Amino acid sequence: MEEREELGTFGVWSRDALRNTPSWLVSMVFHMIVLLILALWMLPTDLGDHLRQLVVAPGVDEDVEDLEDMAEDELDDEMTEFEETAAEIVSVVSEVEHEDVEISPANDPTAAAIHVDLADFGLTRAPRNDLLATMGAYTGTGLSGRGSGSRGRNVKKYGGSGGSEAAVAFALRWLAEHQCADGGWNFDLRKCPGCLGKCANSGEAAEARIGATGLALLPFLGAGQTHKEGKYKTQVNNGIRYLCRNMKISPQGASLWESGGRGHMYSHGLASIALCECYAMTHDKQLHAPAQGVINFICSAQDPVGGGWRYKPREKGDTSVVGWQIMALKSGHMAYLRVPPQVVKKAFTYLDSVQQDSGAEYGYRGPGSGQATSSIGLLCRMYLGWKKDNPALKRGVEKVGAQGPDKGNMYYNYYATQVCRHWEGDVWKSWNGQMRDWLVNSQVKDGHSKGSWMMKGKDHGFKKGGRLYCTALATMILEVYYRHLPIYRAQASEEAFPE
Repeated sequence: MEEREELGTFGVWSRDALRNTPSWLVSMVFHMIVLLILALWMLPTDLGDHLRQLVVAPGVDEDVEDLEDMAEDELDDEMTEFEETAAEIVSVVSEVEHEDVEISPANDPTAAAIHVDLADFGLTRAPRNDLLATMGAYTGTGLSGRGSGSRGRNVKKYGGSGGSEAAVAFALRWLAEHQCADGGWNFDLRKCPGCLGKCANSGEAAEARIGATGLALLPFLGAGQTHKEGKYKTQVNNGIRYLCRNMKISPQGASLWESGGRGHMYSHGLASIALCECYAMTHDKQLHAPAQGVINFICSAQDPVGGGWRYKPREKGDTSVVGWQIMALKSGHMAYLRVPPQVVKKAFTYLDSVQQDSGAEYGYRGPGSGQATSSIGLLCRMYLGWKKDNPALKRGVEKVGAQGPDKGNMYYNYYATQVCRHWEGDVWKSWNGQMRDWLVNSQVKDGHSKGSWMMKGKDHGFKKGGRLYCTALATMILEVYYRHLPIYRAQASEEAFPE
């Protein structure tokens, strides 16, 4: 009792517990306390950065700003940073062969994030198209066929040849040699320091510099060349910088619209495709804002009533200009940029307004059956989600195949080649055999114009765009085997877009 009064009940209990506790248990508890103290002493006082490194996935851009929320001076700063990181100017490589490049930003810490919560580009359930062609691949998009790992296989599989690839190589060298000192291109070759009129058949649209630059860049990108990798990375880099320098920033987006030389929205569409493809292939963060900006401008320039596009923003549309804008929106979609569903819905409405025979044929500004406009309409329908078993699509493709290539209309040939390529089968085999051999044989084989093309006929682009226009379109036609993966592949015919 005296002990209890002196030590207290808990004290007596503690003494008895220690006397009866095994020595090994006491030792274990003691050492655990010592280790805990040492661990706490070794930890840093600020764990914020370490925790962020643990929870943020590699390559994820935490603070990607929307162009709509950026001030003009902020975007200018971003463009300046992009220019300062550009590669030094190097000499144009003279070898005929051009290297294939596997574009993979998977391990690039400066690459922008790739999102997987994709929105449907089309309005209906459609076969899984080129956007999701290589499911499971880090960089799997419709541009994946341009890499060295698949390009050769696609050339062989889809009807290309050694001759077609050699023609592409010669064409890229000609295009590189005819780039202007400021990084852009000019349809009027007389104003190009590397030509000064040595090539005949210069185009008349000298003021449409943005349009010429966008069109000239597309064959390089189609061959897997970007501003980061490839034999022509300097030329691509300087061309992309030219487009970025000439953007006009406004609340409506980043405009590459130009009034001279009938460039108009044609120029904006062409340049937008180039910027979006370059961003999609490299995921360069510096291109995110410009690429999203040009897409925003296309959306704001759409005719709010009819859903089309023409020369000026919000003007009632025509199918020719509409084709380039839809291709640009599709390129933006493949680059995981934001394309508002309502814009796609309105574009679908426009196509309905100019269709004939339930959508097998298309007119220019109203229902019709023009050669080029029908091909444009059919290709747009494919990208907007029409299934291969659509009766109107089938009739339209069969008509295009029966007509065959037209040596006097490269505009038609460019779109029709893509239509037949996506359709595949006998239509593609017949079309490709004619188109490929004609282009390979008609390319200039010697002299200053070696590697270029110049056709004459009813195509209105011959006069305005001249030799640069013909060469760019011909090159992209010969790149069709890998430039875009086919939409209606047998192994994907039953798969649908995510809802």
